[in-house]
Amino acid sequence: MSTSPLSDRLSRHQPLVLGLFRVVLGLLFTSEGAATVFGVLDRPRSPVGDWPFWYAGVIELVCGALVLLGVATRGAAFVSSGIMAFAYFTEHQQDGLFPLQNGGLAPALFCWGFLLLVFFGPGRLSLSSLVRGGGATRRGVRARR
Repeated sequence: MSTSPLSDRLSRHQPLVLGLFRVVLGLLFTSEGAATVFGVLDRPRSPVGDWPFWYAGVIELVCGALVLLGVATRGAAFVSSGIMAFAYFTEHQQDGLFPLQNGGLAPALFCWGFLLLVFFGPGRLSLSSLVRGGGATRRGVRARR
């Protein structure tokens, strides 16, 4: 069965679009963490050690930055997905079944977005692929000499 030319063109760009998705998701998550930990972006700072909000903010800040940069992406995305599931079920689920009812749309979307990165990896534009790609190129040059 043959695929359409449009499908072929879109499939060719999957790694790049996945990388852009990772960058945007990481940037948004990092900004959530920065707002919680440092009190920026018109949000009050959570007191240091305040359970679970301050700890969640630190995880959002660190894991969001790792995802944004594409370093240890799968591990950081796994932790991020888990903390968003925790946030949804402990803070939002009690107010209704659906995210639109209980104000948990952002945690639900973050949770599933990060879970996607756990399985598909960082895509292009990641620091880990640059390091890995650069190392392979150097080995390839040495092998020819």
